[in-house]
Amino acid sequence: MNEIKSQDARTDGAEGSQQFLTFTLGGEEYGVEILRVQEIKGFSAVTPIPNAPDYVKGVMNLRGTVVPVFDLRLKFGMERKDYDRFTVIVVVNVGARVVGLIVDSVSDVLDVEHDAIETSPDLGASVDTSILQGIARNNDRLITLLDIDRVVGESRTTLEVAA
Repeated sequence: MNEIKSQDARTDGAEGSQQFLTFTLGGEEYGVEILRVQEIKGFSAVTPIPNAPDYVKGVMNLRGTVVPVFDLRLKFGMERKDYDRFTVIVVVNVGARVVGLIVDSVSDVLDVEHDAIETSPDLGASVDTSILQGIARNNDRLITLLDIDRVVGESRTTLEVAA
């Protein structure tokens, strides 16, 4: 298991590292910039929104703020999975908005050196890699780093219509 360094959750200089919260979806490991994460909540019921896409699970009340909640498995076209005791909602900041992301489980906070991040591979015109920030190498693992603005940004119009 990776050692979690106790340093400020920030990016260092160009030669430093960047921290990512890593989580699993369908057995694969993903990461989002730790600075974008507001909190991690155990899964709790959400209020459904009529006529929303199936990946928009609904909204939740987070200390007086109505927060839209997306199931990332469904957003990424993965097989549906029952929520269990490991399922969590990662609450992230996207611009001025707060959004909840349902993931299978949270792994850890990972320090990734800048030179260990590869650009997204070119998988051809049929595969949209615009939601990827890159691929991080960590020992023998590859972690898909998400551009959370693009992951969530596509849903903004849908949510505004549904709300």
